[in-house]
Amino acid sequence: MLEMNLLGLGIPLGLGLAAIGSGIGLGNAVNGAMQAMGRQPEAAGKIQTAMVIGAAFIEALTIYALIIAFQGLGKL
Repeated sequence: MLEMNLLGLGIPLGLGLAAIGSGIGLGNAVNGAMQAMGRQPEAAGKIQTAMVIGAAFIEALTIYALIIAFQGLGKL
């Protein structure tokens, strides 16, 4: 019974931490890309491409956390 209560508490907390981490990571990535584009406007295309690929990897980690959360909720 205690394990189920801890699982019910841990799943939303873990998912929330993953979302917070993803938001911070995306904010830092976009901030760095915007500053780089401001310094070198001629390289904006390459910088933007790299930023979008990096953002996709950051979001993928959050989606993995969501999938694990749904699997954990299935055990409750």
